[in-house]
Amino acid sequence: MSASVFDSQAASAAIDRSRRRFLRTTAAAGVAVALAPYARHAFATVPRDEFIGLSVVDVAKLIRERQISAVDAVTACYARIDEVNPKLNAVVATCRERALAEAREADALLAAGKTRGPLHGVPFTVKDSFDTAGVVTTGGTLGRKDFVPGKDATVVARARAAGAILLGKTNTPEFTLGGGARGTYNLVYGQTYNPYNTAYSPAGSSGGAGAIVAAGGAFFDIGSDYGGSIRSPAYNNGIAGIKPTLGRVPRTGHIVGYGGPFDSFQETGPMARRVEDLALLLPIMAGPDNWDATMAPVPLGDPRTVELKKLRVAYYTTNGEADPTPEIQQLVKQCAGYFRDLGCKVTDDRPPKMKELAEARQKFSGANDADHMRRMLKKYGTTQASPGLRISGELQPSAEFTGWCEVMDSIKSEQLAWFEKYDLILCPANAKPPQKVPAEFTRAPGSNPSYTSQYNTTGWPAGVVRAGTSTEETGLPLGIQIVGQPWRDDVVLAAMAYVEKQTGGWQRPPL
Repeated sequence: MSASVFDSQAASAAIDRSRRRFLRTTAAAGVAVALAPYARHAFATVPRDEFIGLSVVDVAKLIRERQISAVDAVTACYARIDEVNPKLNAVVATCRERALAEAREADALLAAGKTRGPLHGVPFTVKDSFDTAGVVTTGGTLGRKDFVPGKDATVVARARAAGAILLGKTNTPEFTLGGGARGTYNLVYGQTYNPYNTAYSPAGSSGGAGAIVAAGGAFFDIGSDYGGSIRSPAYNNGIAGIKPTLGRVPRTGHIVGYGGPFDSFQETGPMARRVEDLALLLPIMAGPDNWDATMAPVPLGDPRTVELKKLRVAYYTTNGEADPTPEIQQLVKQCAGYFRDLGCKVTDDRPPKMKELAEARQKFSGANDADHMRRMLKKYGTTQASPGLRISGELQPSAEFTGWCEVMDSIKSEQLAWFEKYDLILCPANAKPPQKVPAEFTRAPGSNPSYTSQYNTTGWPAGVVRAGTSTEETGLPLGIQIVGQPWRDDVVLAAMAYVEKQTGGWQRPPL
């Protein structure tokens, strides 16, 4: 095995095969490399499987080499959105005229021998919790249903500056926190559904992002993760997503942003169909923006330089509190086996005091009687909250609040010392396969959150990539969670890419 799956000859060959196959089939359809610009019926002659399956890396290369145009790409994405979104309710706002104008400008720049950056002409969507200049941004709350920001969130601005073209916004629960067992639901736009089976939840809170990326309506999306909100939708929708190390990617312009006692739980990161795309996107999004005070100028390692066979890997199939289903536990063991076969030292082990850390975070988060949620409702003029938003809790004296903070910090230090023995953790992302959207709304979570929220509390980088298909909930994807030491996002990405190479990763949903 080479040092990395990112720069191997096999990976390069796979990209070239995908590219040649796409060009061959479009030419055979009698339209050369054009996708019948502006025509919604373009997919009647062009095999959609080829186009919607392209990675960000693939489509960026095709556009850069002028073998397809940015207008082609934008038009095809909107055609796919028009086809699948009535079933998914994943995309809740679009900016078509602006996107096509930007695409024409991108093509003109390429014709003049110029490029905006590595994402030149690549269409993307953004979770509706991020501010987007000139495009409605509700955050899923009624008080902002008509709010149009004047400025992009930092991560959106960075993607656009690198040449990406914004198609529109994807659905999220109110303040990204009010979806309950439905995953992604709010009173502004309603319920989002899973593209593999529309009776099922896409999870949350980046559920609209996960659903439309999986369905091929956008090449990538930008999500946020407070307790698993990138990783859970990646799991439910069979794509790849990473929650970076706390301090890696700014939260500026996100409706639940930075600052306050819960600052350390929130991170933002990319979601895409392929891990190679996360490796391309994360460096574009990362780095201080001179506003989010938690950011640190720590260099991002290159996953291409990670020597996988030297990794020390810990894995666990249960957190000791909520045992996953047998097929999920077997999936973790299967993925651990891939690394064992590579020559890695693989050990059945897990961080200490996981249950105690989850309990401390729960107490800490509810200590102010959810007053921070009521303040947000008041700030945005929302008088009716979504039924899943928790706006009550247990008011505790400040001494107890401080005490829970100290308990969390103590356990985090103990876990960090434990992690010195390893480079990587493999574990479940959820105790269950994706679940059906409940008929009635309930605030109870659909799964044990500690499989993901554990790593929001520690701030460690964690990603999810598809690694199998459920037999319990037939046809629904299953993913594996991969966790790295602080600031070793590169190791997480390299390991995710290796698992993807073994299992095939994303598969086209039957829409």
